[in-house]
Amino acid sequence: MELTTRLRTKPGLTLDLDAAAAYIARTQKANGEIPWSENDKTDPWDHVESAMGLNISGYRHEARRAFRWMAENQLPDGSWYYAYRHGQPQDRTQDTNMSSYIAVGVFHDYLLTGDLVFLEEMWPTVRAALDFALGFQAPGGEIYWARSPEGILDQVALLTGSSSVFMSLKCALSAARRLKLKQPLWLRSLARLGEAIRSKPNHFNMTKARYSMDWFYPILAGAVKGAEAQRRIVKSWEKFVVRGQGVLCVSDQPWITIAETSEFILALAAMGNLTLARIIFSWIRDRVYDDGSYWAGYTFPDLTIWPEEKITWTNAGVLMAADALDDLTPASRLFNHRFWEEEAASWE
Repeated sequence: MELTTRLRTKPGLTLDLDAAAAYIARTQKANGEIPWSENDKTDPWDHVESAMGLNISGYRHEARRAFRWMAENQLPDGSWYYAYRHGQPQDRTQDTNMSSYIAVGVFHDYLLTGDLVFLEEMWPTVRAALDFALGFQAPGGEIYWARSPEGILDQVALLTGSSSVFMSLKCALSAARRLKLKQPLWLRSLARLGEAIRSKPNHFNMTKARYSMDWFYPILAGAVKGAEAQRRIVKSWEKFVVRGQGVLCVSDQPWITIAETSEFILALAAMGNLTLARIIFSWIRDRVYDDGSYWAGYTFPDLTIWPEEKITWTNAGVLMAADALDDLTPASRLFNHRFWEEEAASWE
């Protein structure tokens, strides 16, 4: 693959990133579904993340099959179930964050390929997904996280989840602009959601504050930027970052995860702090199995790999971090704050 060769030889990257993508491709089912690992469950968010990893690495056909699997399995209300196994629903919870993330994957595909035909093909799926998620927006602007299998709204908002919906909504608005469509209600929802993320911490389930994602996801999604983002990084650096190792999943357990570390690298790169992002990337670049795919995580100081399964979306996260750091593809700017400032000016 032409892009695969590029990944191997780009200055600054001394590892074979294609091994990470090859693992995702091997794990993908014939129908396009991408489970966590072989014979494991599939959830919509991680499925889309894995498709993005495939796309970065030149596995265009496989990525498109993954996106079309989403379109084929979308429920009439625009959502997907929380988890599937072997093509069948395993958990019928309908999660707003998981359902809206299709917009990020589809817009990432557009940035990568410039393919308006595919963007138009996927637009009904994206529109329905965002309408579903925004139907759960609370009066304070935050997004309630889910509806139970019994159809009951869970009136709890999660900061990480709402931040991810914020990112999904931005991508959907930019996709709409490329298709010359207006979404004024979405714009108002975005403003309310951003204000809640920045200014209303009491509107979110604060028991999740022990998770590193609650720390950096508002920055990754671009709801928190500039000096405010820098203050947020500094405030909890010692809580979540283990020097020379990576980022903790939760603050009270000695467990480094490659996915959280990769996403934190993306957040730093989005802010423009590429020097620090590259340093942290150097800490995890050799955390690989013999086939070159990445560990899911490990404990420290003993460096015990846990869990032992190879995880598709973890490998996708590494690929996305590498792209953001070394501009491997036109989609490297997906999370870049300056890019989104320019995009926002065109939404009106």
